[in-house]
Amino acid sequence: MVASALSFSLMSLCVKKVGAHIPAAEVVLARSVVSLALSWWLLKRAGVTPWGTRKGLLIGRGVIGSAALLCVYSALASLPLASATVLQYLYPTFTALLAWIGLGETLGKRVLVAMAVGWLGVLLVAQPAAIFGGALTLPSGAVAIAIAGAVLTSLAYVSVRSLARSEHPLVVVFYFPLVGIPLSLPLVWLHPVLPTGQEWLWLGGVGLFTQIGQVYLTRGLMALPAARATAISYSQVLFAGLWGWFVFGESINALTLAGAGLVLAATWISLNSPKPAGDR
Repeated sequence: MVASALSFSLMSLCVKKVGAHIPAAEVVLARSVVSLALSWWLLKRAGVTPWGTRKGLLIGRGVIGSAALLCVYSALASLPLASATVLQYLYPTFTALLAWIGLGETLGKRVLVAMAVGWLGVLLVAQPAAIFGGALTLPSGAVAIAIAGAVLTSLAYVSVRSLARSEHPLVVVFYFPLVGIPLSLPLVWLHPVLPTGQEWLWLGGVGLFTQIGQVYLTRGLMALPAARATAISYSQVLFAGLWGWFVFGESINALTLAGAGLVLAATWISLNSPKPAGDR
């Protein structure tokens, strides 16, 4: 999971380098093309049949994951790296809420506390002008897109956990770009932008680091308990803050640090809430 966190932070760095010029859908397409080629090679090397058994859920996971990528890439282009990454870590509380709505799981007091703490953290990270009135306020539209990405990520993670019972990790990874290409192509066709020479390298980096991150993430989610896997992935926030400061000269104020701490605390609370007796 540490390798996954590092890879995704490098992916975020590459996205931000091209985000001011290349639309998010085009970044998703480039990522999908590179990832599809790498996935096919890995499947052939492992001798695994690529098509899987639960094709409907595999395709659904690809649709949800591609939509999540559009949101995440759009947010990364508009927000500081650390802030966009912190907002993404709302997904565990959304997962608990979705499980309560869709699966009838108990929504305990600790999860409710986690939601309140997480949203307070979002408030501190976003620093809306109506409350804080400062120049450091993050754009509300980009914050909303980042939160939408967290919701979609929670749906994608739930589907991966379900697919673990029947599918090889490489098959799950393969379907992501397989679905992402036809979904992103129409959006790219509406507003195509030709990358410059250096931007081609950054786009290739998006595909490469996302592929590496997806492989390690999928293996981690299938092999480790969700709480342990997500706790380890917290290191992505640290990596993102480092790249933001070192590459883009982004500063992190005390309110952002406090908000990040609250969001990660909410994640820890929600993942360590007592489970019903039947789930133990």
